[in-house]
Amino acid sequence: MNQRNTASQATAAAGMAVPVVSPDPSADPQPRLWTKAEYYEMADLGWFRGQRVELIEGQVMVLSPQKFAHYASVDKGAETLRAAFGSGFWVRSQAPVDLGTITEPEPDVSVVRGSRGDYKAHPTTALLLVEVSETTLANDRGPKASLYAHAGIGDYWIVNLVHTQLEVYRDPLPDTGQPFGFRYGTRTVLGPQDTVTPLAAPHLRIVVADLFA
Repeated sequence: MNQRNTASQATAAAGMAVPVVSPDPSADPQPRLWTKAEYYEMADLGWFRGQRVELIEGQVMVLSPQKFAHYASVDKGAETLRAAFGSGFWVRSQAPVDLGTITEPEPDVSVVRGSRGDYKAHPTTALLLVEVSETTLANDRGPKASLYAHAGIGDYWIVNLVHTQLEVYRDPLPDTGQPFGFRYGTRTVLGPQDTVTPLAAPHLRIVVADLFA
């Protein structure tokens, strides 16, 4: 028995209160967050071979295997947006967007200003991000939407394969109750017969059905 325990027992025996020491939260185990440089180094070493991954706030997230319906709609959506936006915009399919030193998601479709030749590294923002969603619907509506709102992405679409709808999210605003401290202020749900106009191209009218394979 050490002297500290003996002193505590003596204090208790004398009828005096024994002070309770609160645990130090900083002493608890903490997750190891990875930087983008470390993430690329792990990829070079073959850690993710055969897997689709993305870096979200320092955590390496393994993406679900793609069913045919998912990939076909990704391909169709990208094709539709390329035709609609035309020159002056780069429509990218399942490519990284650099949102900081510890975050690099790979949305299913991203639209950025300019052309491929204008970039020497992954874009750091986008005019429009699109996720094609089936099994990941809850994540795309929740944490992923909060992440994109936090990054200031003004136009975020979810191609909802479960209900054959397009969910359009706009107007990012702070919300401490969300995973990344932000959310979208407006959500519009459109059916296949409806049209949607990207914020970056107000002259366009895209038929929602054309975003589905």
